[in-house]
Amino acid sequence: MPLPFFYTDEIKTTATQFVLNEETSKHVVQVLRMQNVEQLLLTDGKGNLFKAEIIDDSRKKCIVNVLSVTQVPPTKKNTIAISLVKNSTRFEWFLEKATEIGVNKIVPLLCSRTEKQHFRSDRMKSILISAMLQSQQSWLPVLHEPVKYNEYIKHVKEDIALQKFIAHCEEKNSKKQLANSILTNSAERLILIGPEGDFTKEEITDALQNNFLAVALGDTRLRTETAGVVAATLLCNY
Repeated sequence: MPLPFFYTDEIKTTATQFVLNEETSKHVVQVLRMQNVEQLLLTDGKGNLFKAEIIDDSRKKCIVNVLSVTQVPPTKKNTIAISLVKNSTRFEWFLEKATEIGVNKIVPLLCSRTEKQHFRSDRMKSILISAMLQSQQSWLPVLHEPVKYNEYIKHVKEDIALQKFIAHCEEKNSKKQLANSILTNSAERLILIGPEGDFTKEEITDALQNNFLAVALGDTRLRTETAGVVAATLLCNY
């Protein structure tokens, strides 16, 4: 049976002992009923995987001995810059699935047609953490604060090592399918996913003028969050 897996951003790679916070301690001791000498796994979300043994099964301050530390290699660097959507539950679903698939960075976009919504950073991060642990990964995706579309385009404009794509619904026949044939082994790949109602023509033009390649994600029109998941799957598997 796999060892129980937990997240903490406070542990150091040099640590020989570590005190779990109260929430994790309660889950380990009270919910899972783990006791002294039993083992578990910890990750800091930065690729470090700690194997540890319980030496003090306190419900509030469980103490573990660190037995080993393994550095898990990072996956391919793929960024999804995606518009927020009106239904926050759907955006949260995207965050969960993108994390499970292995996306490295997620940038919420504020486009011309983005419907305003309150962005709860703490809740969104907790969803990423849960998805990382559920999928047994040691890298937590970087989640940016929402940024205006035009500002983000300017931000990545000069990054020549970045392979950039925009998925939109205009002029279907002139776009290439996002597939292995057009993906390179660049340092990082980025795709823009628009809001409900798609990007405006001006936004599409802005991206194309800044070296983004227009791509299609299939033959059907997808919801924003579905398009994000499809893009994540294609990028992370090629």
